[in-house]
Amino acid sequence: MVNKSFVVILILLAIVAIALVAIFIAQSNSGDTMVVEKGDHVSVDYVGTLDDGTQFDSSVGRAPLEFDVGAGQMIKGFDDGVLSMKLNETKNVKISAKDAYGEIDPKLFVDVSLDDLAKNNITPKTGMKLYAQGQQVTIIKVTNTTATIDFNHPLAGKTLNFKITMLKIEKKKK
Repeated sequence: MVNKSFVVILILLAIVAIALVAIFIAQSNSGDTMVVEKGDHVSVDYVGTLDDGTQFDSSVGRAPLEFDVGAGQMIKGFDDGVLSMKLNETKNVKISAKDAYGEIDPKLFVDVSLDDLAKNNITPKTGMKLYAQGQQVTIIKVTNTTATIDFNHPLAGKTLNFKITMLKIEKKKK
């Protein structure tokens, strides 16, 4: 004869096994297989470096970067780089200058008179960083009468490398 306690234990073990299978199936059909598509809202951690290894930006130690993929909120190469990423995936993305901040545009080199700079208490030096019109600019040349200021983005003309980790994917509403 079978002991009643033994039967109860077998039934409980069967229930636990069924629950574990259900949990496994739910997890394998959840975010781990979800991939980023255009229109999704994502949250990522990233580290940005130049080809020489110089780090120019990082979200590590700060709030993750959140954006809507394909909405024009990010440089094109970064937007394209997160497409098809899975939750918790880490990916290295190399972005050419044209898909980042563009090539250096000589039309954005502006000569400013030293007198105009002096009126703003600026004594220009080559390499000096200033802020003009809400952006960082760089003095690239100083003569006896003028200073040439580069209004290109500081990362223009550079290949950018990003190590991106996908932290959250919110699917676009259909």
